[in-house]
Formats: sequence, structure tokens, C-alpha cells
Amino acid sequence: MNRSELVAAIAAHTGQSQVTVNGVLDALFTTVAGEVAKGNKVTIPGWVAFDRTNRAARQGRNPQTGATIQIAASKGVKVSAGSKLKAAVK
Repeated sequence: MNRSELVAAIAAHTGQSQVTVNGVLDALFTTVAGEVAKGNKVTIPGWVAFDRTNRAARQGRNPQTGATIQIAASKGVKVSAGSKLKAAVK
């Protein structure tokens, strides 16, 4: 399911317009991204949790030449499924 199909399904389920649902989804994703970027964990209990992770700097290898390269430290995002989502999948 892509975003437009998700928006249409939510609009049909709630009786709201697709424009309204699309605006709510935009606000949700913007808020989640902003909070995770600040280092805050965002949790929707039972459904999903978003958390920022830190990756340490490390050495790697260039696969073409085999030369050792330094990979810089970076940040990532961990998404965890909640109990209700896990139960729905079973």
C-alpha cells in the first residue's frame, strides 16, 4: 500500500476528506521527524515506537580496492513494532 492508497483508505474509514487526511499525515510525519531529530523517543503505545540511534565511527574496506577507509559516526532511526501491531500480524 502506498501513501495515496493509505490516505484513501483512512478517508473512507473516517468519513473525512482525502485533503484533510493527507494534512494530518503530513503533520504526523513532520512532528515525528522533528522529535526524533532532537533525540526524543516517539511512542504510540501498542503500535509503534521511533527512536534515534548513534552509530560509532569505524573502519571499513573499499570493496573494489580492498583499501581500509574510515567511516564517520552517524545517526540513524530505529522503528519498533508494538504489541498490538505484532498481534495483528500473527
